[in-house]
Amino acid sequence: MKFALVCGAGGFIGSHLVKRLKREGFWVRGVDLKLPSYSETEADDFVVGDLRDPLLCKMVVDRKFDEVYQLAADMGGAGYVFVGTNDYDIMHNSALININIIEACRKRNSRRIFYSSSACMYPEYNQNDPDNLNLSEDSAYPAAPDSEYGWEKLFSERLYLAAARNKSMDVRVGRFHNIFGEEGSWNDGREKAPAAICRKVAMASKIDEIEVWGDGNQTRSFLHVDECLEASIRLMRSNWSGPVNIGSDEMVKINDLVNMVAKVAGKKIKIRNIDGPTGVRGRNSDNRLFEQKLNWRVSEPLINGISRTYPWIEQQVLSNCS
Repeated sequence: MKFALVCGAGGFIGSHLVKRLKREGFWVRGVDLKLPSYSETEADDFVVGDLRDPLLCKMVVDRKFDEVYQLAADMGGAGYVFVGTNDYDIMHNSALININIIEACRKRNSRRIFYSSSACMYPEYNQNDPDNLNLSEDSAYPAAPDSEYGWEKLFSERLYLAAARNKSMDVRVGRFHNIFGEEGSWNDGREKAPAAICRKVAMASKIDEIEVWGDGNQTRSFLHVDECLEASIRLMRSNWSGPVNIGSDEMVKINDLVNMVAKVAGKKIKIRNIDGPTGVRGRNSDNRLFEQKLNWRVSEPLINGISRTYPWIEQQVLSNCS
């Protein structure tokens, strides 16, 4: 039997990853500040604790794990990352987690570790024009992320890659691009655009108006969590460290995303664009390097993921209203 450690196993992607690894026959330990919010954890062992504490990290890394997935971070959507009041927590908390985990793994000879970075580490100056983006992996420098969240992700990438060079760690770095899906944050202030829009549409009547931050012409790409896990595991078990983008290259305007969700919901939704935190003007995953190195590409269009996610969020809305 193989052993895996999932840091951030109480979160959205982490809880899905635990389920995937269990289906593959792993013994899995999960660790997080909290248990998963929407389903029972399938981890064989789950430690509720704070990874900012080096003693806690030493306790959970008590053996050699075959695979370690470091997903834990202080994170959220635009309403959390770009408002400015959470910058210290975002940088301090996530940096401590990464410093503690890489050192605990090094001391226990758990050499193979996956780090979930983010597209937020890319320079803001390459994302000002939605029609002319440059998010290839080699465009990361000169560095100029649009948020402290992005700066911390860039720092931690360098930490893990330095551990590979200097401490014989076998690291993998994946840059996540807007992962969404069922059992993710949808109403706690940390939700990302797909979940927030699904919630607003679910709360609307058959013909209604919803508010959307910005002019709605800002672009993004969104990757369903199942595809994210497939890509992450393929990277983990490859002979290549990355960094590499893990995202969809199907770019969509935010107003068009609203129309897509409305279609899935069977509603006629009007959009009222208002001021609000939006981040960069455009972002889309450049997947050429992943395809070249790992011979795999995202298999499903965005509408498929929305068609699975919207009913789940609609059910949460109905449950909370009853």
